[in-house]
Amino acid sequence: MASAKLTKAEIIEEIFNEHGVNRKDIHAVIDAFFDEIKKALEEDRIVELRGFGTFEIRTRKGREKARNPKTGDIVPVDNHGVCVFRPGKELKTLAWPLRK
Repeated sequence: MASAKLTKAEIIEEIFNEHGVNRKDIHAVIDAFFDEIKKALEEDRIVELRGFGTFEIRTRKGREKARNPKTGDIVPVDNHGVCVFRPGKELKTLAWPLRK
């Protein structure tokens, strides 16, 4: 049985096996792809990949009485950004039967 986790190295290997493109070129394209997504999110842009999903940064409200899970101490938490992924319709349709 295959591992439940898929790594970037495994993706590169699969693309190499399927298309025969040089591994270094595949690695460079994947890295450039992720860099573009990160850059867009840093610029507060929404990244929409049709048929897959949407990435965006949302502001999470700070709280005065958050707890440190390690010590149990009450600590204040400032407003901060969180990256959110919303799956697209096709991905939802694909994933839904797997979660039943």
